[in-house]
Amino acid sequence: MKTIAYYISDYGFGHAARSIAIIRELLEKEPSYRVIISHSFAMDFLRNSLPYDQVSFRKIATDVGYFLKEGSLEPDKEKLAKEFDRFVEDWEKKILSEVPFFQLAKVDLIITDISPLPLEAADRVGIPTIGISNFTWYTAYESLLDQKRLEIWKSSYAKMSCFFLLAGNQESNWPCEKRLFPFFARKVQEDMVERIIDQINPTRKKTIIFFGLGMKIEGIEVESLPLWESENCVFIVSSNVKVDRDNVFSIPIEETESQAYIAASDLVITKAGWGTISEAVVYNVPLLILNREGMTEDQHTINYIRQHGLGKTIEWEEMQKYQYQGEKQEKKENGFKNEVEEIVGELREAGGRFY
Repeated sequence: MKTIAYYISDYGFGHAARSIAIIRELLEKEPSYRVIISHSFAMDFLRNSLPYDQVSFRKIATDVGYFLKEGSLEPDKEKLAKEFDRFVEDWEKKILSEVPFFQLAKVDLIITDISPLPLEAADRVGIPTIGISNFTWYTAYESLLDQKRLEIWKSSYAKMSCFFLLAGNQESNWPCEKRLFPFFARKVQEDMVERIIDQINPTRKKTIIFFGLGMKIEGIEVESLPLWESENCVFIVSSNVKVDRDNVFSIPIEETESQAYIAASDLVITKAGWGTISEAVVYNVPLLILNREGMTEDQHTINYIRQHGLGKTIEWEEMQKYQYQGEKQEKKENGFKNEVEEIVGELREAGGRFY
């Protein structure tokens, strides 16, 4: 039995959702593997999505994420600096605490999306590591924090054994083996997609629009957006978006398969979170992306979407006046497929070489 320690970023649900896709596929192909997940923010979501005997959970803060200005989608640099300093003030102690965990659990391989926490400790004890992400927190923070602060995580990421680089990445400089992948997502059950459409658009004549700001966006006023008045439209919103209208349907907070709601939609309006965008691309749903100039990660993802003709962008100021004017259209194949099987195949191959 091989034991994988899987570290998942604590920022939002996107890292957790795409990690679930990989872990499900991995255990389907290798049911003898054991996976230990290190994470804290979306732990209930992970537990409910991965009810396997081979999966266990370890609650631990894995990174810092972003902080936004109150009532805004823009980053709060001052708060980020404070929280970053708090997280790394005992960095060496954090590193040393991972070593006995690796040893007691007899860890064979470490996968991270994309916490730097395990990389330094793994390097010290000789355990191979694979990063899976469209970014590192080092590059994500380059425009938000000073270089002196970031050196500590630059050193950690430089110790990856291999990096699975996802669509939109700008991470070519790390001194490790690399694999390139476009998009992947949790698989959907077509009957669930049909049930969702039957519930909110039984005539099949309306346009279904998914509107999501992410599960860590708070204090943004959306109730009064003219979007909800769009003619002949119905809306799906994530559970944290509070809009009380007859044509707005909220994803139940306990729902684990939100990707089916994306697949049921005709248009996705979202911030540039890779997870939601990837699900939209995989299931051939056009995108309207809220643009945030201050977020390097967002800009890289947006540029990729523009280059491949997969969607458009809109500023938040425009969004406050926006109504959907288009007619319902049939979805068209965009040339991208779900790459989760290919990623897991490469994981199994890479893991076999590293062990």
